[in-house]
Amino acid sequence: MIDHHGRFCWYELLTTDPAAASNEIGIRASRRISRLTLILGFAVALAVFFVKSHLSGVGIAVGTILAWLNFRWLDQVLAVLEQQATAQQGSPVPRVPLQIYAKIAGRYVLMAVAIYVTVHYFAVPLVSLIVGLLALGAAALVGSIYEVISGS
Repeated sequence: MIDHHGRFCWYELLTTDPAAASNEIGIRASRRISRLTLILGFAVALAVFFVKSHLSGVGIAVGTILAWLNFRWLDQVLAVLEQQATAQQGSPVPRVPLQIYAKIAGRYVLMAVAIYVTVHYFAVPLVSLIVGLLALGAAALVGSIYEVISGS
């Protein structure tokens, strides 16, 4: 909406497709949250690793990776569902690919197995894994604050 001279351009506002603009904003927000999840989670994991306990730092790092994978798979599932809904518009019985169900269930199975193995076999504190999983929430919060402040 701003031209190369830094002026507001009404013409672009009127000719811009709102759905495309909304989709672009969603893609940028998703990428930002994905990056922030890893940045914030690993920053806390490193701090805890050196200040408190090696095992707790590893637990936060593992929880962060699980949170990031969970978010990426959910994002992919939603993208495919949106694509399918658009392609099957007007169809009386929409079909959902089997891989979607596998990714939805797989997120939880992967998290449960990884948490069990990490806590049971490597004696990583469960609380540290939970803190790592919370990196996604922190990233979403920081990303949302950034969007409000920057206006993007």
